[in-house]
Amino acid sequence: MMRFPAFLLLLLLAFNWESLFVPSESVTDDEISALQAFKMAIYDDPLSRLSDWNIQNGNPCGWFGISCLDSRVVALNLSNSSLKGFLAPRLGSLNSLRKLVLNNNSFHGLIPRQLSMLKNLTELDLSFNRLSGPIPTEIGKLTRIVKINMQSNGLIGTLPPELGKLVRLTELLLDRNKLNGDIPGSSNLNKSASYANGTGLCQLRQLQVANFSYNFFVGKIPLCLKYLPRTSFQGNCLQGEDSISQRSARLCSSANSQQGANDTYNSAYEGKRNKKPREPVWLLILEITTGALVVLSLVTCTAAAFKRCKPKSSAILPWRRTTDWKDQKTISIDCELLKNVLRINRQELEIACEDFSNIIGSSLDSVVYKGNLKDGPEIAVISLSISEDHWTGYLELYFQNEAADLARLNHENTAKLLGYCKESEPFSRMLVFEYASNGTLYEHLHYGDGCQLSWFRRMKIAVGIARGLKYLHTELQPPFTMSELTSSAVYLTEDFAPKLVDFERWKIILSKSRADSGYIINGGPFHGSVISLERRHMDVQGNTFAFGVLLLELISGRPPFCKDRGCLVDWAREYLEKPEERGKLVDPDLKNVKSDDLSIICNVVSLCIECEPFKRPSMQIVTAMLEDGIDTSAAALLKESPLVWAEVALSS
Repeated sequence: MMRFPAFLLLLLLAFNWESLFVPSESVTDDEISALQAFKMAIYDDPLSRLSDWNIQNGNPCGWFGISCLDSRVVALNLSNSSLKGFLAPRLGSLNSLRKLVLNNNSFHGLIPRQLSMLKNLTELDLSFNRLSGPIPTEIGKLTRIVKINMQSNGLIGTLPPELGKLVRLTELLLDRNKLNGDIPGSSNLNKSASYANGTGLCQLRQLQVANFSYNFFVGKIPLCLKYLPRTSFQGNCLQGEDSISQRSARLCSSANSQQGANDTYNSAYEGKRNKKPREPVWLLILEITTGALVVLSLVTCTAAAFKRCKPKSSAILPWRRTTDWKDQKTISIDCELLKNVLRINRQELEIACEDFSNIIGSSLDSVVYKGNLKDGPEIAVISLSISEDHWTGYLELYFQNEAADLARLNHENTAKLLGYCKESEPFSRMLVFEYASNGTLYEHLHYGDGCQLSWFRRMKIAVGIARGLKYLHTELQPPFTMSELTSSAVYLTEDFAPKLVDFERWKIILSKSRADSGYIINGGPFHGSVISLERRHMDVQGNTFAFGVLLLELISGRPPFCKDRGCLVDWAREYLEKPEERGKLVDPDLKNVKSDDLSIICNVVSLCIECEPFKRPSMQIVTAMLEDGIDTSAAALLKESPLVWAEVALSS
């Protein structure tokens, strides 16, 4: 009778004895190495998110942004962290990872193909970064993936048909990139049809949400995807009656001309990945040596040729006006720089601006005129106040660089450059912008009828300015910064939509002319644009601070500085630090102030006016905070006050 229990006891002892030799599960060395490699690839962590990512700190499961299950890393979430760097290929070693969420940062470079090794991954969010290059075809190996979000990056190339293998995929967001080619998928199926014979995206029977807008896709929308909203395909180069709000033919043709270059890049990228070294070492050394000699010979021959030939892209312009030929320097002027910008003659602008009598603004450096082009829109013309005798080669270079820079801007909350004027007789340098006819935000806040700017309108203006800055800072490469971001630089349309205008930019140009006069780099061509780009990182952070000041001005109705009250920021800090006192920041004449909106605004202001620039958030994060926290839709306004239908009509 005792044998059976004894047998059970022996089994139990054997089991416990065996367990003594089985080590307890912990995060593997591969996972720790992968996380360390990820950290090493990040060169800027302004919010110190990774400060506790240290092997000496023990188990990585306690590190910021990491979640574990059964001692395995299952989630890496560092969204809205302002991180700058690259995506380390070693991330593919996180074998148990289910969620990789890195949205709203500044990661750039390629998407590593090694991410395809994450066989358990269900969510991949790389949105709102600066990633470039093609979408790796290997992504089709993520067979458990449910959500993919890569919107608002700089991805190029065609859409991999391998995405059709992701049969569990329910959400695919690829909008606001530079993808081109056809949207892969057989066009003879609809969503209710059988998926057995489908190709490409038509195999995704679980797909519920998808967005392909604002790329450069061509061809027709596959029939199997026509259940999606038509807005999911707008802003492309698609054809067919279901394609709405597509890009202009000019933009599409320009994209097509670049597509060959992108395809070449993709082919090189694929070839580089698949290449396997099989040559002996001595042969490789011989090839490198031979190649170096060939390159050296080509460089020598090219240099000799340039000595005998005058480059077409350079012009001899006086660095400063003088009769001494020795003071002339060669300034490199790219004749093709403004080829895509409309050139408008002075006579046409003179007629449009009523003999240049309709002045709406002036300074020591420039005059701003208002006018109407024939059969065209209202315009604002900024004319530089400088004589030909003081016009230098440096200023000509800077004028053309700035005009080309402004021509890049294309956003609903930035003023559009319509063209430029460049004439010698009489000497003229002008820029022509679209005109926002409702004056500046400064005029409405401090000189106009304050009741026109209700709380609702002020919130819409705040969100609009944030979106404009986000576009300038993160969606353009290189980033564009406002030289002076104030309420005077915000023009309002008839429906009170904000437009950012940088009329003050020319003060910097002329001040640089005085400061840098006679400055030549290495005795050769002056590259002012290089110096400008080096300073723009600080300018971006300066814009963020200025936006915080502008928000204070918007809700309080007070100017940034006045003799009686002093500095607006210093006055506001006392109330920002005490949530119960924040109501004192609001203009007492404002009605229908929403406490939730005010809380969001104050939180954003506190972040933007941080004394240390590196602690200020990016405009991506700021815009997300405002958009997520403040509802500026007409429905929200009607719910708040059903009697304000007139304001809705004007603001919509």
